Amino acid sequence: MVDADGRAEVMVAEARKAFFVMFAFVALIWLVQVANAADGYDLSRDHGVVPGETDSLPALLSAPLLHWSWAHIEANSGPLFVFGFLAAYRGVTRFLGLTLLVALTSGMAVWLFERGGVDTVGASGLVFGYFGYVVVRGLFDRHLIDTLIGVVMAASFAYLLTVAVPGTPGVSWLGHLGGLAGGVLGAWLFRE
Repeated sequence: MVDADGRAEVMVAEARKAFFVMFAFVALIWLVQVANAADGYDLSRDHGVVPGETDSLPALLSAPLLHWSWAHIEANSGPLFVFGFLAAYRGVTRFLGLTLLVALTSGMAVWLFERGGVDTVGASGLVFGYFGYVVVRGLFDRHLIDTLIGVVMAASFAYLLTVAVPGTPGVSWLGHLGGLAGGVLGAWLFRE
């Protein structure tokens, strides 16, 4: 049996791992952006999700790493780090499964329902997935601290949901909605 001090040590160790995982992940996305921008954004054109095109299905995993501009990656980086850290601090292994699930649900929402001929890339599907996960995880795990974190994050970042509705120009609301659904599903699937 693990005492309270042992549980606290494990939680601090997992939080430390989560911090470094998210730092490395955001750094990777920025390195990819440097290469992408230097190549005239050919990576985004070649490895984005294109609705209904079976050749673009592998892009479900590459599209979250790519962005269309410096402003695009800047807008995603802060929320990606914060929500990713909060999603990962209870277990990095579970977080990696969540990341895969959210990338797939976000990308499939675009692949199935977006209008044709639109290349979709960006980490915002992951941002919305981690947000959904963080907001509801405490309810599924029946964990008070996570429930309080979810309430605070929902109240503080509810404005994010305004870009998950149809009609926002240049924004893949379907990718956001698919990511959000994947995050909520992940909170249920990966519950303790």
